[in-house]
Amino acid sequence: MINFRSRIMQKEDFIKGCRELTAGPSYQLSEYVLAAVKDHRTSKTNKKLPVIWLETNDSGDNNIAFMNTTYPYLGQVFTDLIDLLYSNTFMAAQGKDALNILEQTAVKLQGKFTLVVEGAVPLKDNGLYTIIACTDDRKLTALDVVTWLGPLAEHVIALGTCASFGGVSAARPNITGSVGVRKVLNREVINVSGCPINPDWFVGTLAHLLLFGKPELDDLGRPTLFYGFTVHRHCQRRSYFDQDQFAKKLGDIECMFSQGCVGPKTGADCPYRLWTNHVNWPVKANTPCIGCTNEDFPDGSTPFFTPLPKKNKNKEE
Repeated sequence: MINFRSRIMQKEDFIKGCRELTAGPSYQLSEYVLAAVKDHRTSKTNKKLPVIWLETNDSGDNNIAFMNTTYPYLGQVFTDLIDLLYSNTFMAAQGKDALNILEQTAVKLQGKFTLVVEGAVPLKDNGLYTIIACTDDRKLTALDVVTWLGPLAEHVIALGTCASFGGVSAARPNITGSVGVRKVLNREVINVSGCPINPDWFVGTLAHLLLFGKPELDDLGRPTLFYGFTVHRHCQRRSYFDQDQFAKKLGDIECMFSQGCVGPKTGADCPYRLWTNHVNWPVKANTPCIGCTNEDFPDGSTPFFTPLPKKNKNKEE
């Protein structure tokens, strides 16, 4: 049980709390982390994490997923955790006013803000396929703005699989030449992948940056706190796999490796973190994991309902 009365939280406690959601009601994690964030703000002259959020070439699914955060709720994130200085989704300002805010914030907080990029960055035709803003004399592409702000930020978060690795935006035949943020910035990028992300992955990363700085990352630049183990390792149907009992069709209770599940090669904690207020996840809903956090998603996961060995064989052919 998490001790809410403790006024000091160590990094190890934070990591343990994030990973032990099954130890009790999920709100226990939020109470613990939010209390630590409030203590931090009190001791650090009431500072929150300054954030500039850009939306580039994607479906907008990750900001919707973020709005579904629970424990902490969206209002708590804005009130206690982050100072969202620019976001085309959440800010009221538009047009020139919004662009002025972006420019002034980048200058004033150089080296002190966290840049969140949601979506891939098109490279073809000088990035013309995604326009962030327009001035009197030019159009600012995603490529322009990301390469401008990236070097100025203290941290860069690529939010979602499109921003992290190209994702659906870069799927074959990738007619816009889209790539992940790491391909256009000569610096470290924290990849919070998912299509869409689980809000806990994003909010947890933001909290870690505020409280402890950069989290430990895996070889793909993702926080090991959330991506350190495969879906397969903690899947509730793992025992069926170990006994070679596989579903013959969708809806069967056995392991869905035979139905195209790519959980064995997918790093994510979906089986115990769950989605939609920590209620459900794909396998529990009788659909295979399609590996949406992976570097090669979606091309490496298709055809979705083809067993993993045959997917790989199809790619080789």
